[in-house]
Amino acid sequence: MIDKIKDSEAVLRNVVDSIIEDGNIICFDEFQVTDVADALILRRLFTGLIEAGAVIVMTSNRPPQDLYLNGIQRDRFAPFIDLLIDRMEIVSMWESETDYRLVHGKNKARGVYFVGDKRNELESAFLELTKGDEKLKSMKLVTINSKRSLFVPTASAEHGVARFSFDDLCRNPLGAEDYLTIGDNFHTVFISDIPALTMKDINLVRRLILFVDSMYECHVKLIVHAATTPDGMFKVDLKNRTHDEVFAFDRTRSRLEEMGSVEYLKKRW
Repeated sequence: MIDKIKDSEAVLRNVVDSIIEDGNIICFDEFQVTDVADALILRRLFTGLIEAGAVIVMTSNRPPQDLYLNGIQRDRFAPFIDLLIDRMEIVSMWESETDYRLVHGKNKARGVYFVGDKRNELESAFLELTKGDEKLKSMKLVTINSKRSLFVPTASAEHGVARFSFDDLCRNPLGAEDYLTIGDNFHTVFISDIPALTMKDINLVRRLILFVDSMYECHVKLIVHAATTPDGMFKVDLKNRTHDEVFAFDRTRSRLEEMGSVEYLKKRW
């Protein structure tokens, strides 16, 4: 048993040394903990990094005391929370009256978000951006790392435009790599028929969050057709307000708002 403990400590030291070799300023964006194994190793990892002189900067949708909330064996995770509170300066954006992700989104562009019965307008936007391309067809892409085949139901390769339904993207077993592959191949992506979602659709919600994040990271122009506005896209009751996906979807709403702004649409793909 003692030998195993020594071995694990040696492995952790090697991991810390390897990270520090690449740089001592380490940034974590959208930090969250959802897995018990991750929760148990984080305190040792962060303690090692801090003792090695690392400067750690992180953003999160939750304050430290709410990380891994209601998680299995959370009492064993509590020392990590104490470490964050003790060793890091915490800045709460909840105390600000401004959601800075929406600042640029106030200058709204037209024709990028269609609600309900606006399908004809969506069709018109698609025809306009593909310039009536008669070579519209389905195609297959090869994912970046795993080299899997990814089906695109409708695309104009000439004009860099692809079209999917919500079911195509979120009811199939796709992940971040698939969505990033789409973002790397098309500068404009249409997604239609996004329904109003609830906690019963949590797996669909997770995929939609990943999809929007991926399009945002790739600076894709996202044209949306949905049953509701972003505010009504994912509804939860009070007892479910503490779920990680609820916090994460707040970011998705904000990104959808920003992606519909003139400023975002002017960015280069």
